[in-house]
Amino acid sequence: MTGGTTTAASTRRWPLVVILLVGVGLALAPAAFQMFSRAPEGGTMIEEFRPFMNSQTITDFRGYLDEIGAARDETTGELQPALGTPEEFAAEYPQAAAFVEQWDGIDADMSDMLDTIDANRDEFDGVSSLPAFALFPWFFVAPGVLLVVVAGWSLVRTRRGRRPLTVALVVLGVGLLLAPAVFQMFTRAPGGGRMIDDFESLMTRDRVTQIQGYFITIGSGEGQLRTAVVPAAVEQDGGTAADYPATAQLSDDWPQLLAEMSDMVGAMADNLDNYAAVAALPPFPLFPWFFVIPGVLVIVLALVARPRRPDSPAPDSLPASP
Repeated sequence: MTGGTTTAASTRRWPLVVILLVGVGLALAPAAFQMFSRAPEGGTMIEEFRPFMNSQTITDFRGYLDEIGAARDETTGELQPALGTPEEFAAEYPQAAAFVEQWDGIDADMSDMLDTIDANRDEFDGVSSLPAFALFPWFFVAPGVLLVVVAGWSLVRTRRGRRPLTVALVVLGVGLLLAPAVFQMFTRAPGGGRMIDDFESLMTRDRVTQIQGYFITIGSGEGQLRTAVVPAAVEQDGGTAADYPATAQLSDDWPQLLAEMSDMVGAMADNLDNYAAVAALPPFPLFPWFFVIPGVLVIVLALVARPRRPDSPAPDSLPASP
């Protein structure tokens, strides 16, 4: 048969049915995984974390912890001994004493938080370089719908004795196959998965509430050091507040320090639900294969569905030569 037509019997139709089903699966995947709501929430989290996921901010925050630690050391080394025994100091200045007592644990926990964030900066950069999260569902829906349309139309054509749209199906398959490479998903997606796993210990209501409580402990201690402890030490031993430089420095910087670190913890608190939404998506390392496997299937099946040449007549059926 000529003119782009073939017999229905010469075309395998089942591969086209499978391709159509692959398209339906891709198109419905975002609904099955709730990507239309979860993916945008992930995008919101990425944008709100961006100001804190850089080397300079982490370095600044580590410096703030050092500054607070220096004030604590100065309190235990100079201020507290000048004002009595540890018991007398705790009874007279409970907020300052609580700060002194709890600082080691606070420092260790907040340093661990900064270490976790710092260790995932490259992963964050990789994920944030992916296309906008809100577009993720459409990366499944668009090729899925195209596969359904082209495979469905190919089935209609074969019923009418015409050829399937093999070239169009192969092009769609190649597009799916190449998409992860184009968007560097093979490196970025696993990194995103590691970041989600590492942040699991940080992004809980209890952990965030605990960290917010640290600021109350530090702030109350700083306030009592500034308004009561240092004046008492100056009154007893003479000199000025400047004789306690670490404590004076903390008092000067505390408003800025509190504001900047509270912004980061506030971003964590605001994004607990967004993190939970992202964590509920399929594992990030699987995302490239959601495109590669259907892509390979579509290419192979489209080639299998190509019209076959009619079998040549058997030799003994040929007319005898005169």
